[in-house]
Amino acid sequence: MRMKQLFSSLVVGAAAVMAFSSATAADMTGAGATFPYPIYAKWAESYKAATGNGLNYQSVGSGAGIKQIKAKTVDFGASDMPLKAEELDAEGLMQFPAIMGGVVTVVNLDGITPGQLKLTGPVIADIYLGKITQWNAPEIAALNAGVKLPAAEITVVHRADGSGTSFLFTDYLSKTSPDFKTKIGAGSAVKWAVGVGGKGNEGVAANVQRIKGSIGYVEWAFAKKNKMQHTQLKNKDGNFLQPDDDFFKAAAASAEWTKTPGFGVVLTDQAGKNSWPITGVSFILMHKAQADAAKGKEVLKFFDWAFKNGGASAVELDYVPLPATVVKLVQDSWKANLKDASGKAIY
Repeated sequence: MRMKQLFSSLVVGAAAVMAFSSATAADMTGAGATFPYPIYAKWAESYKAATGNGLNYQSVGSGAGIKQIKAKTVDFGASDMPLKAEELDAEGLMQFPAIMGGVVTVVNLDGITPGQLKLTGPVIADIYLGKITQWNAPEIAALNAGVKLPAAEITVVHRADGSGTSFLFTDYLSKTSPDFKTKIGAGSAVKWAVGVGGKGNEGVAANVQRIKGSIGYVEWAFAKKNKMQHTQLKNKDGNFLQPDDDFFKAAAASAEWTKTPGFGVVLTDQAGKNSWPITGVSFILMHKAQADAAKGKEVLKFFDWAFKNGGASAVELDYVPLPATVVKLVQDSWKANLKDASGKAIY
C-alpha cells in the first residue's frame, strides 16, 4: 500500500513539473499557485482541444508566481494569497479571482479511516507550534471519543516554498489561536516552529504519504485524488464538517467582492453552520499595460472560455466555480484596467 501511495504522489508531482511542456512559443505562459493546478491543467487540455491554443502553466507556488509576473517573464501569475491594493498599484498589476476551493488537513495514521479524525484550529495550531507532540495527547483524544489513537510521535509537514496554501492555512490558525498568531502569524512564507518542508501541494502530499504519524495540509483535490486520510474540522459555528463542495460554497456565500480592493477576499474561518473553515480563492495577476496585447487578449479569452465552459470540470475536481455575478464583475474589471500600448482596452 505504501508503494502504491508513493507512486500516486510521484505521478502528481511529475505532472506538475511536466505541465504542457509541449507548448509552443505562441502559447500563453503562466506560473504560480499549486492549489488550482489540477483545474488549470484540465481547462488547458480542453481549451487546446477546442481552440488549438495552449497554456504552459508552471505549478511553482504562489510566491514564485508573484515574482515571475512582476519580472514580466510570464503572461500571468497565479496566487492564492491576494495582493493588497498598494502592492498592485506599485507594480502596475490587476488581480481577479479565477476559482475557489478548500484546504484540508491530512494525516498518515494506521487504523484511522479518511474523515474519521476530528481536529480543531487551536489543536492544529498547538501541533504546528510543537506543543502537542503525540497522537494520543489529551487534547486530541478529547475530540475523538471511541477512536483508538496511536501512541506515536507527530511529524509536522509544511510547505517549504512561498505558498498561497500556506497563507490560507496560517491565516486560519492565526484567527483561531492567539498563540499561533503571536509566534508564527499568517503569511505565504513563515518561520515554522517545527516540522519538515515539502515543495508545492505535491511535495507536502508526498511527505505525508511517506512518513507514518505525519500531518500536513493540501488542497482538497490533491487529497481526494491520492486517497489521503483527511480530517474533519470544526468551523466557527462549532460544527465538525467533512470537506465538501457545498461547504466551500457556503463559506464563499458572504464574500463582499465589490467592497474589497482587487477582489482580495479571504474566506477562512467564515461564520455559518455549513462553512468550511479553510476555504480559499485563487487569483490571477496581470499587468495593466500589456506589452503584447495579442497575448494578453488570449489569456482573457482562455479565462472567459473557462468561466463559460469549465464549470463542470471544476465541480468534478472539487473546486467551486465563480458565481455568474462575480464573473460579470471580473469581466468589467478587464475592460476597465487592461490596455494596450495606445491605452485601448484589450477585452
